[in-house]
Amino acid sequence: MQPNPNVIIIAAGLGSRLRPHTASRPKCMLDFGGKTLLERQLDIYHACGITDISVIRGYLGDKINFPNVHYFDNIDYRNNNILGSLFCAEEKLVGETICGYSDILFEQRIVAALLESDNDISIVVDTDWKAYYEGRVDHPETEAEKVIFSETHEVERIGKGIRDCTHSEGEFIGMLKLSRAGAKLFRMHFHNAKKRFTQKPFQSASVFEKAYITDIIQEMVDSGVAVHCTLIQRGWKEIDTVEDYEKAIAAFSG
Repeated sequence: MQPNPNVIIIAAGLGSRLRPHTASRPKCMLDFGGKTLLERQLDIYHACGITDISVIRGYLGDKINFPNVHYFDNIDYRNNNILGSLFCAEEKLVGETICGYSDILFEQRIVAALLESDNDISIVVDTDWKAYYEGRVDHPETEAEKVIFSETHEVERIGKGIRDCTHSEGEFIGMLKLSRAGAKLFRMHFHNAKKRFTQKPFQSASVFEKAYITDIIQEMVDSGVAVHCTLIQRGWKEIDTVEDYEKAIAAFSG
């Protein structure tokens, strides 16, 4: 295990559900208590001793320009999705790598827990996730990236719209870690799927180009790849809608 993995932050999306706040800046550049969302993420990774950080830009990418960060630009961000964005930084998907969404606030303990995992592919799963959806109107529980996992914390099913929950369950928070071997597997399954499903339905996506990271994870699980869950209880917030943003700002103010 590398003592200092590299980090890829995916920040290419339009953030359309946060308008008008994202009319002139990407959502990772929204202010939370005097620091942008992205700055808060960078601070936590730095506090964990991680300095090799890459950001994938897209919508209003010129607004993201922090020093000592590697940048990759998704010029086709309007026509693809999170998985496609991630592979704009494929050259960084080697060795031990943490990948994360740019629209989550999270505590340092979550990164620390992920760093402790010695599995080839580990995803962060919140088992106390339902509490976040109480009173959350604009982003209902049905939109959660839900995870069903086994007694040994291996992913069985992942994605939005899972309803028949007969096993242990949680919500994927949008953060995962790959070992060198895990990164190789991840790249291999992506390229195999791309060859087979370009312009065709893929897992839950209407076409491969619109796939989420959860889609490639499910594809790997279906192929027999072990994907481990690093279980947490709260300590993070997704900022997806105006409602989410206003509640988070109120929490900072309080």
